[in-house]
Amino acid sequence: MVSHSVWIVGGSRSGKTTRLIKEFCHWVQGEHQKNESFYTNNKAQKKGKNLAKRWDVRQTETGVLLLAANDDNRRELGDRIVTATLGKFPVRAKTPLGFFQDEVILFWPLLIHSLKLNAQFPVRLRPETEQELATKLWRSQLDEETLRRAGLNEYRLVRRILDLLQLAAYSGEKCDYISEILASGLGDNPSNLEPDFLASLLLDWRDWCLHRGLLTYGIITELYNHHLLTNENYQQHLAKRYQAVLADDVDDYPGIARNLFEFLLDQGAVGAFSYNPEGAVRLGLGADPNYLEGLAGRCQVETLIGPPIESLAIELATQMVELATEPTVILSLPETVQSIQTTSRAQLLRQTAEVIVDAIKSGQVEPEEVAVIAPGLDAIARYTLIEILNKQNIQVEPLNNQRPLISSPAIRALLTMLALVYPGLGRLVDRDAVAEMLVILSRKQKAADNASELSSDIDPVRAGLIADYCFEPHPERPNLLPVTTFERWDRIGYAATTAYSEILQWLERQRSQQEQRLIPSPISLLYLAIQDFLCKDTNPPYDQLAALRELLETAQHYWEINTRLQQTNSKLPALSPSEATIAEFIQLLRRGTITANPYPLRPIGPARKAVTLATIFQYRSSRRFHRWHFWLDASSPLWAKGGAATLFGAPLFLQDRLGSPWTAEDDKLAEEHRLQRILADLLSRVSEKVYLCHSDLAVNGQEQLGPLLPLVNACVPINSEAAVT
Repeated sequence: MVSHSVWIVGGSRSGKTTRLIKEFCHWVQGEHQKNESFYTNNKAQKKGKNLAKRWDVRQTETGVLLLAANDDNRRELGDRIVTATLGKFPVRAKTPLGFFQDEVILFWPLLIHSLKLNAQFPVRLRPETEQELATKLWRSQLDEETLRRAGLNEYRLVRRILDLLQLAAYSGEKCDYISEILASGLGDNPSNLEPDFLASLLLDWRDWCLHRGLLTYGIITELYNHHLLTNENYQQHLAKRYQAVLADDVDDYPGIARNLFEFLLDQGAVGAFSYNPEGAVRLGLGADPNYLEGLAGRCQVETLIGPPIESLAIELATQMVELATEPTVILSLPETVQSIQTTSRAQLLRQTAEVIVDAIKSGQVEPEEVAVIAPGLDAIARYTLIEILNKQNIQVEPLNNQRPLISSPAIRALLTMLALVYPGLGRLVDRDAVAEMLVILSRKQKAADNASELSSDIDPVRAGLIADYCFEPHPERPNLLPVTTFERWDRIGYAATTAYSEILQWLERQRSQQEQRLIPSPISLLYLAIQDFLCKDTNPPYDQLAALRELLETAQHYWEINTRLQQTNSKLPALSPSEATIAEFIQLLRRGTITANPYPLRPIGPARKAVTLATIFQYRSSRRFHRWHFWLDASSPLWAKGGAATLFGAPLFLQDRLGSPWTAEDDKLAEEHRLQRILADLLSRVSEKVYLCHSDLAVNGQEQLGPLLPLVNACVPINSEAAVT
C-alpha cells in the first residue's frame, strides 16, 4: 500500500515549515474535497483512503493534530496556518509536552479509575516549586555524607535526580527501570550514588505527587505513555478525534512522540513530518532524533535542497566545518567572515558594541537585522552590551532571559514591602532593603520629552538617611517611623518627604486591612502595590513589566500549591500559617531560584527594532534569521560543549543506545557532531556577514583555545575605526 504520509527532510531555512503548511492546505482545501468537508469523521470509509476522509465542520477543532518543537514555534506555526487558510479552519497547535499535559488533564478521571488515585483535580508543578517540594521530601535522606559523596550541593543534586525522571519518561521508560539503566550505563558510577538509591527517591517522589494530584513534566509524560496511550478507551477517543498529524521539526521531539505518531498512522491517519539533520537542538534535553527518524520508513520522503539564496553559501559552511575539525588545513575565509580580536574580554565587549553602533548609525544595517550569539552569556557580557547599545538609543532584546527574579530591583522592593506589611517577617528586612524599596516605590516618569526614563523622588542618598534614622528593626513588627524622627529631617527635602509620607501612609493602611483580614492574599497585595506605585502614571519598560508578570504568576502558583498541600494534610514543613508561607516564598526567590518565564507577549512597534542577544541554544531554538551575526567568544571551548543544554545521563536514555556506557570516545564524537550542526545551522541563519569576536583571555583570565580558533586565525582582523567597510 502506498503511504500518503510525507517525511520532509531539509536543512535550516530550506522551506520545511512552508511545505508542511502547503500540505495542510492541501488536506483541507484540496480538489478531492470539492463538495465534501474535510471535517466530517466518516469511519465507514475503506482503510487506506486517508485523503478522502470527511470531517465535520461542527467540531470545535480540526481533526489535524498540529505539533511544533517549542512554544515560540508553536505560535508561529499556528499564525502561518491561519494566514494561509484565511482563518477558515479552526487551528490549535501544541508542543508535544503541551499535548501530553492537555490529554492527561482531560482524561484524568480515566487515570483516577485505573491507578486508584484520589478524586481531585490535577495541578501542574512549575520547575521551581517541583525543586522546592522534592528537596523537602528528600532532605532527611540527602544528608551531608550523601552530598559529599555526590560532590554536589543540595540544589544541584536534587535537580539532577529530578532530571533523571524526566529523561526516562521522555524515552518511554518507566520510573521503575531507572536503576537498571543507570547501573548498566554509568559503569564505575561517577555520581558516587547507588542507582537503586536514586530510583527509590524518584519512586517516592512520583507516588507522593500522584497521591496529591500534583504533576510534573516527567510524571505527565510517563502517565501519558504508559497509562493513557495503552488504554483502549483512550485509544478510541484519540483515533476518533485526529485523522491527520502534522509535526514540525520532529528532530527536537522526545522519543515517546514516535509512539503517538505510530498509533495514529496505524489507525489510518495521514501524517506530515519535517526533519532537520542539522537540528537536534534539544539533543541532551530529552530529544531523540535518531529514534524519530525511524518514522521515515512509513512515509514518502521528500528532500528539500537548501538553504535559500539569502543565506551564506553552503560551501562556506563546509569550509568552516573542515577548518574547525581539521586545523591543519590551510584555508582563507571570504570577506563575509571577519574577526574582531582583542586581548581582554572587556575590550572585546566594548569593541563589539562599537562595531554594532557604527554599522547601525551609518545605515548599513537595522537593529532588528543584527544578532549577537554566544555559547554562554554571563551577567557582565549581557550588562555591558545592553548598556552601551542603550546609551546610543539602540534597543536590545535578550532571548528567553533566564535570570533569577531577585535580580530585579522592583521585585526586591515588593518582597521588602510584603515583609513590612505582614507580621513575623522582621528577620527578612534590613536597612539596605528598606532604602532600595523607598527608591523604587517613589519612581516617577520624567517629562514628556524623555518619557522613557524614570526618576525617583527619593534618591539613594536620602533613602539611606531615612532607612538609617526612621527604620525600626523588630523580629515581629519592623516599622517605618515618621520622617520627623530624624532630627535634621529638613535635609530630606520637600519632594522626598512627600513621597516618603505617601509610602508610609500606604503601608499603614495595608497593615490595618491585613489585621482586619481584609486582604484576601499576599497576591492581591502585590497587585495593589504594582498598581499604586510601579505602574501609576508610568509605563514600565518591557523587561520590568515581564519581571512583574513573572512574580505574579509565580506567587499565584506558589499559593495554589500551598492550598493543595493543606487540603491533603501533607506533613511537609511547608504547611504553616500564611506568614510562614510568605517567608518561605521570599526566601525561595532570594536564593536565586530561576522561575518559569511568564506567558510571552510579543513586542510591537519600536520595541521590535532591537538587536537580538542570545546563547547558541536560545538562538537555534527560536529559528530566527538575521543579516549580520556576531559570534561572541568565538574561541571559547564552550562552542563544542553541551553545557546547560545537556542533562546528566541524557545519552543513557537514547533508544539506539539505551543503558549503554558513555565513554570518552563517545563524548569526543558527540562534541564533533554538535559543532558541525551548530556551524551549519547558524550559517543557514545569516545572509551577509559573520563577525568572529575573539579575545585572547577569557573572563577568568585563562587563554582561549576553543575549536573555532582556527576560524579566527583564518580571518583578517578589523579594528573599531575600520569596522564598517
